[in-house]
Amino acid sequence: MTPRDASGDSRWSDLDRPPLNAAALRRALVREGSLWSDVEVVQHTGSTNSDLVARAASGETPEGVVLVAEEQTSGRGRLDRRWTAPPRSGLFFSVLLRPAEVPVTRWGWLPLLTGVAVATGLSRAAGVDTALKWPNDLLVTVAGEERKAGGILAERSGEHGVVVGVGINVTLRADELPVPQAASLALAGATVTDRDPLLRAMLRSLEDWYGRWRAAGGDPAACGLQETYAAGCATLGRVVRAELPGDRSIIGEAVAVDGDGRLVIATKEGVQEPVGAGDIVHLRPA
Repeated sequence: MTPRDASGDSRWSDLDRPPLNAAALRRALVREGSLWSDVEVVQHTGSTNSDLVARAASGETPEGVVLVAEEQTSGRGRLDRRWTAPPRSGLFFSVLLRPAEVPVTRWGWLPLLTGVAVATGLSRAAGVDTALKWPNDLLVTVAGEERKAGGILAERSGEHGVVVGVGINVTLRADELPVPQAASLALAGATVTDRDPLLRAMLRSLEDWYGRWRAAGGDPAACGLQETYAAGCATLGRVVRAELPGDRSIIGEAVAVDGDGRLVIATKEGVQEPVGAGDIVHLRPA
């Protein structure tokens, strides 16, 4: 009998998009001394972040749980923007982290750390060049144009937990893009679009970077995170517009990412203004 998901569709209805193998992922990632304590794959959910935040709030869910969805119907990006895609066309997952050794004031580096880890893992496993747009977008190049292929969202859960969610378009075709500015790894010429090795590569890279950051007490300079993020950040060196809370915006050159993970913008008035939250629009290529 052909297995079917909750919607009644065969899990193998699109042969270019085979389902993830949860047992194989657990065998590869959950081991003695590993950060990852469990890998769960669900067919459908509204949002892996919302699900894991709710589960982790009690404090009983162990660090290192990974929740992956074959399809998200209410996935969220920053500012509650929706993130949807066809079933099995991408990687949509959330992880629970409990960085007890790191001061809470440095937890703001977690989405930037995840960006570095995801970009590193995908570059190695998919053979595609990626760049980071501050604070949480993953960019690829399609037909000479920079486009968004993924995003990251970090949310507190209880007093001691952070849930970090990642969404990556993997095999999305041009006619499936939600907006023309979007992209997928396949459209960017990825040499590998099998989601199992891509997910393993990202999670192993995240474990590595998280371990370094945690061992350094969250100091982004000491563990090399600040320098590595800046080297891969497509926002630096560009003229940008920062759309800030309260309907305020500033325009200037993005010149640095400071020790708190904020984007430093040099305005034409000669002021260097750090931005900790807001939308960044690239106005001029680097």
